[in-house]
Amino acid sequence: MATKKQQKIIEKGRVYITSTFNNTLVTITDDKGNTLGWGSAGGVGFKGTRKSTPFAATTAVDQVAKKIVFAHGLRSVDVYIKGPGAGRDAALRALKSAGLSISMIADVTPMPHNGVRPKKKRRV
Repeated sequence: MATKKQQKIIEKGRVYITSTFNNTLVTITDDKGNTLGWGSAGGVGFKGTRKSTPFAATTAVDQVAKKIVFAHGLRSVDVYIKGPGAGRDAALRALKSAGLSISMIADVTPMPHNGVRPKKKRRV
């Protein structure tokens, strides 16, 4: 007979928000980095240009956060935001409204120190 898997109660976790110009991706992990759940604006049901709106980001974060809080009892999170998209601030507000206390916010957007080598000059 198979035994039922016991759900772990996790007090503290991390939220990784990747906000691009076309979508917003959310991943919630425990302190060690093991994924508890994820979602995106596209996964919630938005298509096309509506995927890139702050409302779509809010809906995606809200859905994932409620599922994880219910399943694992998550209370406090560190937030890591990456990207220049429209859903950045909206995602933070959605986390707050889902009942999670945010202990830290870090912007981990990759910044080029000098970028790639430019194309050679065009000769006509």
